Amino acid sequence: AVAGYKATLGADSPPGCYDDIDHAGTIFIAGSNTAYAHPILFRRIEDARKRNPDLRLIVVDPRRTDTAEEADLHLAILPGTDVALFHAMLNVMLWEELIDRAAIAAHTEGWQALRDRVRDYTPEKMAPICGVAAADIVQAARWFAAGPTLSLYCQGLNQSSCGVDKNAALINLHLASGQIGKPGAAPLSLTGQPNAMGGREVGGLANLLSAHRDLDNPAHRAEVARLWGVDDVPATPGKTAVEMFEAVRRGEIRAIWIACTNPAQSLPNQALVHEALQAAECVVLQEAFADTETAAFADVLLPASTWGETDGTMSNSERCISRVHAAVAPPGEARADWDIVCDFARRLMPEQGARLFPYASAEAVFDEHRETTRGRDLDITGLSYALLDAGPQQWPFPEGALAGQARLYADGIYPTENGRARFHAAPYRPVAEAIDARYPLHLNTGRLRDQWHAMSRTGRVARLFAHADTPVLSMNARDLELRRLKAGDLVQVKSRRGEVVVVAEASDSLRPGQCFLPMHWGARFMGGLGINALTLPAFDAVSKQPELKH
Repeated sequence: AVAGYKATLGADSPPGCYDDIDHAGTIFIAGSNTAYAHPILFRRIEDARKRNPDLRLIVVDPRRTDTAEEADLHLAILPGTDVALFHAMLNVMLWEELIDRAAIAAHTEGWQALRDRVRDYTPEKMAPICGVAAADIVQAARWFAAGPTLSLYCQGLNQSSCGVDKNAALINLHLASGQIGKPGAAPLSLTGQPNAMGGREVGGLANLLSAHRDLDNPAHRAEVARLWGVDDVPATPGKTAVEMFEAVRRGEIRAIWIACTNPAQSLPNQALVHEALQAAECVVLQEAFADTETAAFADVLLPASTWGETDGTMSNSERCISRVHAAVAPPGEARADWDIVCDFARRLMPEQGARLFPYASAEAVFDEHRETTRGRDLDITGLSYALLDAGPQQWPFPEGALAGQARLYADGIYPTENGRARFHAAPYRPVAEAIDARYPLHLNTGRLRDQWHAMSRTGRVARLFAHADTPVLSMNARDLELRRLKAGDLVQVKSRRGEVVVVAEASDSLRPGQCFLPMHWGARFMGGLGINALTLPAFDAVSKQPELKH
C-alpha cells in the first residue's frame, strides 16, 4: 500500500476518510474481508446502506466471504488476477467515455502509456483470465465511474509478488474517473494491523526515515542528521523481513533483535525461518508473551508492555491520531518499547546514548517526531498531547491550523516534483507460483472473525477460541469428492516448501480448484510448523511484501 501510494500519488498519504462512507454512491472493496478483519468499519458501511438503499457495494474476492455475501456485485476473480480486472474496467471506461478528461489533462501524467496498455484488456479477453463474466466487469466499471466511489482494500492486494501493481492499478481507476479529492471518492487502504499507519509515519520500514523520508534520498538523510545532531545517517537501507531471515540463515547476520512480532509463526516458508533462528548466534526477543513460537529461539527475552499498559499515540487508516492511555501498569519487569530501547542505547554508548536518547516519557518521543514532520506532507506541528487528549485529530495538522484535513488532493495538486499524479502502466502478471499436476490447488489464507494474527493474545481467550478451536481446510465439495474425501477427514496439505495435517470441510464459498486456511495457527496450537509452513517467500520487487496468498 505504501509503495502503491508513492508510485501514483507521490506520498504515503491516504486521501480519504471514514466519513466518505456516508457520501459514497459506490463502495468498492478488494482483497479484504472487511466484515471479519475490520468489523467496526463494516458496521458503519451497513448503517450507511440502511440510510441510503441506493449505495452500491462491489466486492472483489476469490471467496464468497461474509463481506461478499452483502455485495450487490461479487467479482469472484481467480487468485492474483486483480490487475487484469482493473485494467479491463479502465478499458470499459475508455470505450464508454466514462473518464474525466479534464482532470487527467490538468492533474496527471503518464496517461498515454496507460491508455495504450489497457487497450487490449477488453472485458471479453479478461473474463476467462479473471474467471468472471464480461458483463460483470462492465457493470463494475460503470458503477465505479458513476461514483462517488470509495475503494477499500487490504492484504489481498498487498501480499503479492505484484502487490504494488495491484494497488496502483486500482488508484489508476480513481485518477482516470475523477474519483478522488471529494466527498465519497478516494482510494483508502485499510491497514492490516493497529497503528500500522503510525509505524509508517515514524519511518518503521527498512527503507524509510521519519515523516515519509526516503533513506536513499541524500537530502532526506541530511535533514534527519541535522534534527538528530549527528554527522550523517547510514545510506544503506536495512533488509526487509524475508531478506533478513535469508541473510541470518546464510550467516551474514549473526545477531537479530525481534520486537513486537512473531516471525516463527507469521513469515512464509517457516522451515527457512526456523533454520535461520537456529543458526543465529544471538536472538533478542522484545515481547509481551513468553510462549510465542519465536520465544523458543530467544537467547535474551526482554519483557515488553502491551498496548493496554502503554502510554502513547496510535494512527488509523484515515490518518487520524488518537491518544492511548495505559489502563493498568505493566506487570513485573515489563516496560514500554521506547523505554527498553533508550535504556539499551545508554548502556551501549553511555555518552552518545544519553545525548541521542534523552527521552523521559512517551510524550518526549512524540515531541521529537512532531518536529521531524515540519513542512512535510504529514505535518503535525500543530498537535500536542494536550490537544490529542481532547480528541483524535487527522493529519496534516500544521502549526497554526485549527483542525486537521479530512480529505487530500481536492485542489488536484499532488506531492510529486511537478504536482501531478502518475498513472502506473504495469502489465498483468500471474501469481509467482503456478498450479500444476503435482500441486493443482490454489491456497488462500486469511483471518477468522475471532482471532488476530498468531493468537499470542486472542488465543488465550476461551470465548474467542471456542469459535474455532482447530484450523480447518475449506474446499469446494467437488474437490473433496474427486479426492474421495468427506467433511471431517484429516488431510495432509502439501506445498513445495512444507506440509500440515488439518481437518477438511466442504464450503460453497470457494470455486473448484481453490482452498482456504486461516492464517492464525502456528506450532503452539497445531502439529508441525503451522500454516505458514506452506506459504511461499516470493515477494514484490518494490514493496518486498511476500506473496502469502495463493
